[in-house]
Amino acid sequence: MKDSLVLLDRILAHPDSRCWFLAWNPSGTLLASCGGDRSVRIWGTEGDSWICKSVLCEGHQRTVRKVAWSPCGNYLASASFDATTCIWKKKEDDFECVTTLEGHENEVKSVAWAPSGNLLATCSRDKSVWVWEVDEEDEYECVSVLNSHTQDVKHVVWHPSQELLASASYDDTVKLYREEEDDWVCCATLEGHESTVWSLAFDPSGQRLASCSDDRTVRIWHQYLPGNEQGVACSGSDPSWKCVCTLSGFHSRTIYDIAWCQLTGALATACGDDAIRVFEEDPGSDPQQPTFSLMAHLPQAHSQDVNCVAWNPKERGLLASCSDDGELAFWKYQRPEGL
Repeated sequence: MKDSLVLLDRILAHPDSRCWFLAWNPSGTLLASCGGDRSVRIWGTEGDSWICKSVLCEGHQRTVRKVAWSPCGNYLASASFDATTCIWKKKEDDFECVTTLEGHENEVKSVAWAPSGNLLATCSRDKSVWVWEVDEEDEYECVSVLNSHTQDVKHVVWHPSQELLASASYDDTVKLYREEEDDWVCCATLEGHESTVWSLAFDPSGQRLASCSDDRTVRIWHQYLPGNEQGVACSGSDPSWKCVCTLSGFHSRTIYDIAWCQLTGALATACGDDAIRVFEEDPGSDPQQPTFSLMAHLPQAHSQDVNCVAWNPKERGLLASCSDDGELAFWKYQRPEGL
């Protein structure tokens, strides 16, 4: 299974520091990384190798925990332990910090843009999720503060085509939110993990959500609309989310990140056992009770915890990963032959 993940390049992206997170721009030509050195770095190709195109080090006073590109690719948001989120605007080959979003009481753990580009979500150790509205003048206004979680909120992610927001928390739950009469409300709580939920990923259709946890499992949640043929009960007009698959026994430590490839449907995980794994849904598997198989397992992908995995949005099988060892690695995934 090692052969199905081939190393293309390995870079010491954040020397003497953890590399926390990675995000591809929408066209798949640039990769942003962030780390404990308070910087964001932008990577691009030159010939066959990846090089650092920009270092953004003026925006934050502490660790940068997550980065996210706007859907248009002209803006990059960075969430930091200094309790702020910076918005960087791409100007030719460089980036300028145009806005700093303040308001969280503690470390900002994650940031994500809605598919429209008009909304931004942030979450924090202060247990809150904030929804920000972006106007045509690039002004950002907080339109909702959601206090549904009882502990540190680790991650936020938007549905790929709807204004539906999901968050993962130290309180072992996943929450879903939607807009209702000019405010945002929690419309679902997904319970089942036995420890911290670290990350989330929607499948390409948005009908399923994958969550990964400190309990060393991945859970696949399926959306059921009111009046569904399967008879899954829904509350009013809100869809119901049901766990239809649990991947357990594959990971020996905390699973810190999960990525669902929008091109192939492959699931990649980043684990505290220094490994990267790739799963694929079995051909002909029942959508109501799907089964997944482990297709690739790279035991020592990094020398320390793997913090993030990110599929390129345009090039099939191109996967990036980063680690506590400060390194960034690029991999080519190919489904094993005969499967």
